[in-house]
Amino acid sequence: MTATDTPVNNGVNVGALLGARDALTGAPEAAQFEWRASCEWQNGTHSSSTVEGFFGLGEEQNHRTKYSFEIDHPEVFASEDNGATPVEFILVGLAGCLTAGVAAVAQNREIQLRKVSATIEGKMDVRGILGADSDVRNGFSGIKVTYDIDADASKSDIEALVAQSQKRSAVYDIITNPTDVQVEVV
Repeated sequence: MTATDTPVNNGVNVGALLGARDALTGAPEAAQFEWRASCEWQNGTHSSSTVEGFFGLGEEQNHRTKYSFEIDHPEVFASEDNGATPVEFILVGLAGCLTAGVAAVAQNREIQLRKVSATIEGKMDVRGILGADSDVRNGFSGIKVTYDIDADASKSDIEALVAQSQKRSAVYDIITNPTDVQVEVV
């Protein structure tokens, strides 16, 4: 509790999360999830993606609504700039996953958050994706996440929140560890 004994409320139902963890520990088959996205080419480098259903807890699930995302490239790549680039969506996913983790860990540790903001920067030499230099990697050469957090906690406690969030982040794991990706044409 904080010094004023005001209950901490970061908007995270930690009891439900811990209950889910306990339940799934006893039923590992229900913990097997499959996340899905669909993508339809529009024109040029512009495509539209949607996310609606997924599999989890042993059955098909649906989000409360279908979410849509416009993907494109900027005009400097001779594109129409109708949406964020695919690599920017990776940065958005990392920021969202880590920030959700910060809120959940803070709630569990009874730390009241007042402000959490992140700046994510991904460095990339685009000669690789343009085919200009086959020795240049296509992806990021590095990603930097910088947090500005105001909370009822010491700097070391805030750093520990971020470290625990990083440790449990699915997106951080996906980016920092090899993932088997299969691509097929039907």
